[in-house]
Order: sequence, then C-alpha cells, then structure tokens
Amino acid sequence: MKDHEMRRILKQVLKPGRYTGGEYGQVIKDKDKVKARFAFCFPDTYEIGMSNLGVRLLYGVLNREEDIWCERVYAPWVDMEQQMRENGIGLFAHESRDPVRDFDIVGFTLQYELCYTNVLNMLELADIPLLSKDRGEDCPIVVGGGPCAYNAEPVADFFDVFSIGEGEEALVEMTRLYINMKESGTYTRKEFLRRLAAVPGFYVPSLYRVDYREDGTIAAYTPLYDDIPKRITKRIIRDMDKAYFPDRPVMPYIETVHDRIVLEVYRGCIRGCRFCQAGIIFRPVREKSPEVLDAQAKCLFENTGYDEISLSSLSISDYSELTKLTDLLLQWTEESKVSLSLPSLRIDSFTKELMEKISTVRTGGLTFAPEAGTQRLRDAINKNVCEEDLMRACRTAFEAGKSSVKLYFMNGLPTETLEDIEGIAVLAKAVDREYYPLSPRPKGKPPMVTVSVSCFVPKPFTPFQWEGQDTLEMLVEKQNHLRDCLRGEKHIRYNWHEAKVSRIEAVFARGDRRLSAALLEAHRMGIKFDGWDEFFDYDKWMEAFSGAGIDPSFYANRHFSVDEILPWEIIDCGVSREFFLRERAKAYRSETTPNCREHCSGCGANKLGGVRSCCPGLSD
Repeated sequence: MKDHEMRRILKQVLKPGRYTGGEYGQVIKDKDKVKARFAFCFPDTYEIGMSNLGVRLLYGVLNREEDIWCERVYAPWVDMEQQMRENGIGLFAHESRDPVRDFDIVGFTLQYELCYTNVLNMLELADIPLLSKDRGEDCPIVVGGGPCAYNAEPVADFFDVFSIGEGEEALVEMTRLYINMKESGTYTRKEFLRRLAAVPGFYVPSLYRVDYREDGTIAAYTPLYDDIPKRITKRIIRDMDKAYFPDRPVMPYIETVHDRIVLEVYRGCIRGCRFCQAGIIFRPVREKSPEVLDAQAKCLFENTGYDEISLSSLSISDYSELTKLTDLLLQWTEESKVSLSLPSLRIDSFTKELMEKISTVRTGGLTFAPEAGTQRLRDAINKNVCEEDLMRACRTAFEAGKSSVKLYFMNGLPTETLEDIEGIAVLAKAVDREYYPLSPRPKGKPPMVTVSVSCFVPKPFTPFQWEGQDTLEMLVEKQNHLRDCLRGEKHIRYNWHEAKVSRIEAVFARGDRRLSAALLEAHRMGIKFDGWDEFFDYDKWMEAFSGAGIDPSFYANRHFSVDEILPWEIIDCGVSREFFLRERAKAYRSETTPNCREHCSGCGANKLGGVRSCCPGLSD
C-alpha cells in the first residue's frame, strides 16, 4: 500500500496507530537478500497482539535468521476493514505493507477458540482460499500454532499444517526446509507438506483420514503414508537459560493491554489443577536461573525504558528461587523507579515477605483464585488450598494497607452442587469480615471484595476432558443463585462471565473436523470478533450450527466415553491418558494429588526432557 493511500484511509478510522507501523524495534530487511518471508498473524486487535509474549518470541527468533524476514499482521478493526474492502485493499503486513498473499508462509497463533472466525476473515481479506484443499502452488503455506493447536480439528480444513508445542526451534526448521526445497527445485506444496509431516512437532491434517462411527464418535485416525507418525509429539525448549529471548521488543505507539516488560520466569506448572489445560500442555516445568533473569530484565529496561516488570509464569510463587530473584531485581529496580508485578500468586504461597517486596511498588488490590466455594470441591479439582490459606493471605494484604481483594471462582465444575455455589458467598463474606479486626484500620476506606465467576469449560488434555459442560440453563441458574446469596452485601461486588460465550467455547474446545462447516457458515453470516461483547451473537451461532447440521450439545454437553477416541488424541502432549483417568477417578473421590515437587505422580512428561526442571530425571 502506498503512503498517500494509507494516509487518506487512516483519517477515516478510530485508532490509526494500529496500522501505521514504523515502531521502534521493528525489523526491516532487504527483500533481495531474503529467501523466505513469514507473515505472523495475530487474529485480534493490535493492542492485544502487541502484548502477546509468544508473538515477540517468534518474531525475534525468525528475524534472527539473516535470510528470513518475519513481519507482523493483526486483525483490522471493523472501521479499518470497511475502508479496506471499499478501496480494494488486501490484508497487509505491518512492516512492509506488502500484501499477505505474497508471503511464503502465513502463520496464525491460536490463543482462544473464539478467535477462529477472525482467522477466516483475515484469510479472506488476504485473498487466500479459506480451505487448504483449494490452495494452489502460488498460495502461501498457512500454519497454525498456540494452545488451541492441541485440538486443531475444528479448524483443520483451513490450515495446511500445525506446529505443536513451543515454536522457537520448530518454525525455523520449517522455514529452513521451505528454503532448501525452493533452492533445490524440489518444492511443491504437496511434497513440502509430506516432508514436513515427518519432522517432529508438525501435524498436517490432510495426511490423516478420520473415520466416524454411526453414533458420531471417532472410529480411527489413519495416516495416509507409512513414513508419517501415527501421533504428533509436541516440541519443547529443553534449556530455558539458553532459549532465545527478545531483548529489543517492538515498542508500540499506542497504549496496549500490557504496556510493560514481560519477563518469562519459567514454563510449565508443578500443580495439577484438574480443570487447567495450560498446566498440562506446558509441562514439564523448566526454569530460568535468577542470574539470567536479572540480566534479561536489565537489558529490557535499558532497551525499552518501561517502568514496570511483570514476572510471567503460570504460578510465579512456585518459582523455586523467587526470593533470590526478587532480591536481585530490587537491588536496581527501586533506585530506577521500576515496579515489580507478580500477577499469578497462589493463596498458599502469599507471604508477608512477598507483600513487603511488592507493596513499595504496587498499589491497588490483589487477586486470589480459590476457584471453588467448598473444601470438598477444591479437593475434587485438586486446588490444594484451604479456607485458612485464603484468610491468611487476605489478612496479610489488609495489614499491608490493601483494602480491595478480587476472588476468582468457577461455576459448573464437575461434581458441583448448589451447596458449593453457596460456599462462594460464604467465603466472600468471611474475607470481608477479615478486614474489620485490623488495628489501626485505614480511615474512610471500607473493604471491597470482588467475586468474579467464570463458567467451567472442559478442555482437552485435562482429567476433566471427558466431562460434559453444564447446560446453558444450569449455568444461568447457578449464576442467579449466587447473585441471590450475595444480595445486600454492600462491600461485595459480583461479576460473572456470559454463559453463552462459554458454551460456544466448549463446542470448539472439544470439537472435531466436522465443525469446519459451522465455521464456514458463521463466516458467511459475518460473525467475527467473538471475544468482544459488542460483537458476540449467540443466536447467530445457533443459526450457523443449524445451517451446518451440527448439534452443539454433542460437543459441549455430552459426557464423552472413556472408551472413545477423542478428537485431540492425534496429538501427544507428553502426559499419558492413564494419568488423566487416574486423576479423574480421584476427583470423584475428592482426593488430592500432591504437586510435582512433593511427589512425582507419573504423568509421563519427563520423557520429553528438560533442564532446571522439577520433574525427576530431567536434568540429566
């Protein structure tokens, strides 16, 4: 797109900074010296995509290769899309403004099931055929990755290949194979995908036949060739101290969701919450050393000027050397007026010492996640925290001068009863009461306890993957019951997640390839930006499912049999089916499993290897 055309169009849109490019830190290369061009697409707005650590990592690691140029692409907001369609402008890359269709490889990160319609919209805007089978030799290779790729089946018809697991090494290998085949004159789409399917960590859906039984369940996955694997094992980075990290991130011109330094402390999780997919698919735990993290934090501060560092992990208080790390950081962050943010503290690990370290640099409330209202249900989901843990954490926060606390819960969890829902209200009221015995108490500052409740969505690769989601009516009934239990509590605020959104999420989380027809129908109807309240339309989705002959309850609400083949079992996430079944049985007995540092429960993740890990045998 030419500059004068861009200037004219940007005058018509709400946030021109989403599309201008030219940010400090962006990578520009000589096209004549580049052998492969990679368009890295984030299927949501610029503000969200620019905050994603995975995008920063993969953008940097690909551009580290001299002959590969990776550029960024974000979903245009509706005002920009209207201008693009009216003026015949295709989806373009951020750095060069070249059409995405002219790239060699187009990659999408799939962070959330409700981004799928945005993927289709972006492909259409790029003038790339939506279905993989319709793409010719002149079309780019379309690759998907991210957490949702662990069940790629609902979008399998739209992607040529999926990168399963961590992509820093895998995507470079894929692009290098593309370059080598182009240079040797052996490249065709078919042959490239065939050879890529033999590379560990890559799933090419078109090379696997799926057969179904009369009842609609899957009968078999069959590879079309003998030299491709029956199951695809995820890729991981073994040594996080040696892993690439983006030392010169692109600096946005407009405010983004997370405008700060994001310091990745470790990957994985030692906990085994039975509803949590991330805690499983990112296993095994691999930590960075405090010295490496301190050096990376200093480098990022010097190169960006940000005044906040967020320590990123699934549960920062489970980092084995958190005290040493925070001590190292505070040696220079206090003097430099840089604040530390610890966003994922567990209730049972929240201490006065930690509070003192962050209270000097953080204001406002704190967030804790009991997840369930009764001890029985917390044990069933293996949360491994008790009410006294929560009360102690809240007392510590209140004593340090905090007056607001946010509590995260879920409703619709397996084995849940209305008594468990009532337990959420009981806990919230108990937290409110913890504030008043304080002496002295901040004057004119009453406590505020925010209860935030989301709906349980059964996810692949969890012990609850076989469980059906509560019906929409049941979820709403439980939301209303909790509202009634909290009525009249002036110091307790109640927020809840829209149950209809969670139902659509469940359909695609547990779906198979037949859902591609529903996505095509939804795209035809103009459905997009489903993660945004102002665009989500449940009735339209029901119409799309009906038009495609899909019963959403077959995926969202049905209890899957432990004997059936699950849509995502073409993927090996490193954790065994037997482990999930053992954990599921323990859930129904409300029996807990200790965390990985206390005792190895034999999940199987140690077969993947890793350095500085909590799993036995991984540091060999």
